[in-house]
Amino acid sequence: MLGNNFSLLFYLKKPKNYKQGAMPIYLRITVDGIVKEICTSRQCDPKLWSKKGEKATGRTEECRELNHYLSTLRMKVFEVKRLLIEAHKAITADAIRNYLKGRGEDSKKILEIFEQHNLQMKALIGQEFSAATAKRYRTALGHARSFIKWKYGAEDVEIKRLDFEFLSDYEFWFKSVRKCNHNTAMKYISNFRKIVNRCIQNGWLHRDPFSGFKMTTREVERVALTEHELQVLCDKEFTIARLEQVRDVFLFCCFTGLSYADARKLKRSEIVIGIDGGDWIFTNRQKTDTASRIPLLPTSSEILEKYKDHPQCNAKGVVLPVLSNQKMNSYLKEIADVCAINKSFTFHIARHTFATTVTLSNGVPIETVSKMLGHKNLRTTQHYAKILDKKVSDDMAILRHKLQKIG
Repeated sequence: MLGNNFSLLFYLKKPKNYKQGAMPIYLRITVDGIVKEICTSRQCDPKLWSKKGEKATGRTEECRELNHYLSTLRMKVFEVKRLLIEAHKAITADAIRNYLKGRGEDSKKILEIFEQHNLQMKALIGQEFSAATAKRYRTALGHARSFIKWKYGAEDVEIKRLDFEFLSDYEFWFKSVRKCNHNTAMKYISNFRKIVNRCIQNGWLHRDPFSGFKMTTREVERVALTEHELQVLCDKEFTIARLEQVRDVFLFCCFTGLSYADARKLKRSEIVIGIDGGDWIFTNRQKTDTASRIPLLPTSSEILEKYKDHPQCNAKGVVLPVLSNQKMNSYLKEIADVCAINKSFTFHIARHTFATTVTLSNGVPIETVSKMLGHKNLRTTQHYAKILDKKVSDDMAILRHKLQKIG
């Protein structure tokens, strides 16, 4: 590797038609006999310049600031040299000058790299990624583009701009301009982090801007239907067909734990005979591609039987006539009003209801619930266990009984 003979020199360069006054200060970089010059954008009066010391000799605040700047620039050159060594790149005067002037490999643009990542992800939909994941990264790219326009007034910026300040301002932008809550902001910044990691792994970025940046999310109370509310929903008779259909799909997920995406894609071929001789769901979660094995409870089986000849199910080979997510959530709000359920009603409540009201509250072990939900980590399932007031009540009742015996 080149770079055995290496030297730096700060000097005053006399401009054309110079008569008197301050001269510009230049930095001469010499590596293996090859010389490159950089203008430091600073100047000094020749009377106050020390050729031997390569610095200003005056005692004024201006001279002290100039010398500090030159010292910092010298340190930056050695830092660039170290980065080139770590990246297994040749140490040349040209390479050092390009890094200092922002024309090295780190001059790649942030959004340009993000777009390339998204194009590759799009090409792998169905193999490595789901369409939903690709859509989420398209949204994340849109946010990054809007932020860069807001902060820099530019269409794109070089990746050397990626630092702690960039990320702090990005978080502030999400919360103040986009009005996102903390966890939503962290979700999009997490998507952005993947792009930053790509830059680091390719050697385009030599320091991780996320070092020291806190990515923790805040715990959110998970809403679920109570046993009474679930019974009201089951017993309610609807005169409007679309509301009955949406209610049935929602109930199916309350008794299986399937998410909206998994319920919508559930095929008839994924309803199989399980180890106990009854009907089971054998599917893979769309979000994580993890296996999910769920024995069907009576309510779930009744709903499947009800829609086995539905035209939409026959046409698509699926078990349920699931509408778009937007329509499902819209109709669920109507259903909540009709059933006098005073909760923010969204489709995802069904999955929470299965985890808490249907399973954990009825003594199903958390490991079993985690397996049916298709969670990769038991800690994900443990979030549901925290909201079980019934479990707290039952445990305290046992304690109260024991204490009475002692008394």
